[in-house]
Amino acid sequence: MTTAPRPPLPPFTRDSALEKVRLAEDGWNSRDADKVAMAYSLDTRWRNRAEFVHGRDEARAFLERKWSKELEYRLIKELWAFSESRIAVRYAYEWRDDSGNWFRSYGNENWEFDDDGLMRHRYSSINDLPIGEQERKFHWPLGRRPDDHPGLSDLGL
Repeated sequence: MTTAPRPPLPPFTRDSALEKVRLAEDGWNSRDADKVAMAYSLDTRWRNRAEFVHGRDEARAFLERKWSKELEYRLIKELWAFSESRIAVRYAYEWRDDSGNWFRSYGNENWEFDDDGLMRHRYSSINDLPIGEQERKFHWPLGRRPDDHPGLSDLGL
């Protein structure tokens, strides 16, 4: 099924919005474009930096390109605000390029969900900060961030 519901579903409460944010973080940290793309509606619309994505297939291709370039990708998302069908998050992720240069990317996203909990719209603004390897703060093994790892606010980010 290509449009299976993705709980938690709108309308969001604080707890369900927090859960949705953590599920999104976990998905993106998996770096599995096929799996992550299933969280988006078939007609999803994105703005990511200066790139515009139309539909789930383009989202999947975008993610494949992203994670082939952004190596050792580790992401933390934090709930900023929510309403019935919308969630705003702030996030940071660390990654390196194929030359060994490290970056911390900071961003904000606005999400809108359909009734099945699939993300219909995603608007993302991101800035990249070059960092030295010794400045990294995200040191867990690739994959899901451990529950006891500090979040953005705890890290002073």
